[in-house]
Amino acid sequence: MEVRDFQETPFHGDILEAIFSHVPLVHLLAASHASKSWKRAVFSSLSHVNPIKPWLIILTQCPRAPHLITTHAYDPRSHVWLEIKQKPSMPIKHASAVRSSHSTFLYTLSPAEFAFSLDPLHLKWHHAPPPTVWRTDPIVACVGNHIVIAGGACDFEDDPLAVETYDTVKNAWVTCQSMPELLKGSTASTWLSVAVVGDTMYLTEKYSGMTYTFNPIANLWNGPFDMRPDQNVMFCVTGTLRKRLAVAGVVGEGENMKGVKIWVVKGELGSGMGMEELGEMPKEMVEKIMGGSEFGLGSVVVTWVGDFVYVWNSINWKEVMMCEVVNGSTCEWKSVNNVAVNERTRMKRVVLSSADVCFENLRREVGICMTVV
Repeated sequence: MEVRDFQETPFHGDILEAIFSHVPLVHLLAASHASKSWKRAVFSSLSHVNPIKPWLIILTQCPRAPHLITTHAYDPRSHVWLEIKQKPSMPIKHASAVRSSHSTFLYTLSPAEFAFSLDPLHLKWHHAPPPTVWRTDPIVACVGNHIVIAGGACDFEDDPLAVETYDTVKNAWVTCQSMPELLKGSTASTWLSVAVVGDTMYLTEKYSGMTYTFNPIANLWNGPFDMRPDQNVMFCVTGTLRKRLAVAGVVGEGENMKGVKIWVVKGELGSGMGMEELGEMPKEMVEKIMGGSEFGLGSVVVTWVGDFVYVWNSINWKEVMMCEVVNGSTCEWKSVNNVAVNERTRMKRVVLSSADVCFENLRREVGICMTVV
């Protein structure tokens, strides 16, 4: 029998694209450097077979040693959790608590310094002098080139409604028009939900739905507006879905919670405003995350990015509820096991944010290590 040399037939075209659709995004970076044909197949797979989806980012921070931070990310495209580590040569050292605002903005605030991060993976931090008014739990939002800090002032400050903006181009603080008087009893971020659409910041009282808007360029507040889709909404938070203002609300009365729904705002705020219901969280998920009680509402965190909404309760910390809005009109819900928090770390400070990650972000961040967990 004649023996012939055997050469393995390489994968081509659709087959290679289909294989890459099952490979975690972080591993595709190396695959794209293997050859020109593999690079084409990687980008074709990401474009047509299994596109990149925004990530959920969870930081756990040690209260006694703020510089000790662990970062995990959930990639819904690949359905995997990643642990993100920086090289020892480029550590990020925090001296105060990291906080999240309007889902994609992280910051720290102390009497000595204000620091903030704008990049998707929050690996780069900008440092600035603190605002002139000392605050303990303010509203913070990034609106274009302006970072707004409002309310949350300490008791000894003259104006509890004080507002300042930091111009990231001029690197300077500016005093602005104070918050509306109706917000005087709820100026802390504990009571208010924050969303940013274009050049406007939206502040919503979580329990009443009363909403004001602020434009830092015009230095102008407008409102109040009622953000509740109907009177049965007992708790609501605002966010954005593909740059559209949206509302997630708990429907019910007292301890009788009937469900959690998501709406998108149509038209301008005011008399011409409309609400389009996109979907409702399955009841078994509501029971898991809320425990059937209104008393857990204060510990609920909602983060929005792209077409995704993530809902998490620090009391029932084992699962994160994920909603993907498909074609801008249909909600698909999924429960995700939270590997970023466990019995050992649950007492640490937990911060949720979101990241609209692209392939170029991973290519640039050569100083980090991402491990599938």
